[in-house]
Formats: sequence, structure tokens, C-alpha cells
Amino acid sequence: MLKDFLELLKGVSLSPVQLSLELAAVTTLVLLLIGLPLSWWLARGQSRWCPAVNAVVTLPLVLPPSVLGFYILVALGPNGPLGMLTESLGLGTFNFSFPGLVIGSVIYSMPFMVQPLVTAFEGIGDRPMEVAATLRCHPFDAFINVVMPLARPGIITGILMTFAHTIGEFGVVLMIGGNIPGKTQVVSTEIYTHVEAMEYAQAHVLAGGMLIFSFIVLMSLNLLNKRRGGE
Repeated sequence: MLKDFLELLKGVSLSPVQLSLELAAVTTLVLLLIGLPLSWWLARGQSRWCPAVNAVVTLPLVLPPSVLGFYILVALGPNGPLGMLTESLGLGTFNFSFPGLVIGSVIYSMPFMVQPLVTAFEGIGDRPMEVAATLRCHPFDAFINVVMPLARPGIITGILMTFAHTIGEFGVVLMIGGNIPGKTQVVSTEIYTHVEAMEYAQAHVLAGGMLIFSFIVLMSLNLLNKRRGGE
């Protein structure tokens, strides 16, 4: 039994797994850098543009991945605004490339980073910043040293959800990346390739790994929330 399983593992390429992990790591880092200031701005809600921006951020939750992927594909193409910008900078177009996957993943996974952060920041309120201001603490220093430690559970939730969601992406990465082996083929699209080829055994290995990974992430979040509730 073990021997058969090891032989089966030999037939499964690890390149999509590595690419998926790299894509998830880069996407999570980019969204953390974007999400922190954006979520803080949305949580304070002092601009009339907040509802519109919040709607744009959460749009990937209700928009079909194929629709979102199609418009990103067009935008990144030679006649699209992003494509013309990258070509004018001598970078070419990002369609069917890893940078293109990152752009698509950042847009598609944004709600999974921003929403937990907004919830965490709203729960903190304005009081900590007001107290820091009375102590003549610079707003940026107060945000780093006061707000972020208080929002740590929400930050951890956003990181875990973004990483896991990016690992499981299919429609957007397939539209933008084209499922090119060794270049844009991630775990989800590799499973699709195995199923198309009727290679169910290899698909089971990758799908089972995704199932276990997703379970671990959700269990970790549940334990985190339970621990937070008990404090």
C-alpha cells in the first residue's frame, strides 16, 4: 500500500505546488501592505467615498471568477490600460506570466485581507489613537505601536485567509495564466489537467492535499477565535 502510494507521488509534479506557494506568499505580502492603510481608512469611514471603495473591494466575493479574470486579462493585454503602461515601461505585457497571476490574485483575494482588518480596526475604535495623541505620539507611531498590536487577531485572520484563498484559486488564474506547465500552472489548474486526462489517482493526491490544507487553516482560525473569546 505504502509502496503504491510512493509510486503515485512520483507521478505528481511538485512544480505547481511550489508555484502555488510562491504566488500565495507574494499575494499575501502585497495585500498586507495595501490592506493595512486601506482597511484603516475604510474603518474610520470619514470620507463619502468609503461606501464606493468598499463595494469595489468586496466585488470579487459576488462576481464570477471568469468575469473578473476576463476583465483583468483585457486590462493586462496590449490594448488594455495596464498592458499599454507596462509596454511603455519596456516590461511587455503580463498576460500568461507570474506577475500577471500576482495582479489577478491580489484583486481576487483582496476582500479576504481587507474585511478581517476592517472588522478588527472598527472593534478598536478611536479611543487608543486619541489617548496616543494626548501623549504627543505621532499618528504613524501610534498606528504601529498601539493599533496593530490590538488588531493582531484580525491581521492573522487576514493573512491566513488570503494565503489559503490564493492557494485554492482556479478561475482567475486559469483565465490570466493559461495553465502553462512550469510557468503559470498552479495546484488547482494541475488538478483540472489531471481530471481532463482521466488521471484520477494523481488528481486525488493534489485534491486531498488541498483538502487537508484548507481544514488546517480553518481549524487554526477557529482555535484563534476561541482563544480570543476566552481572553
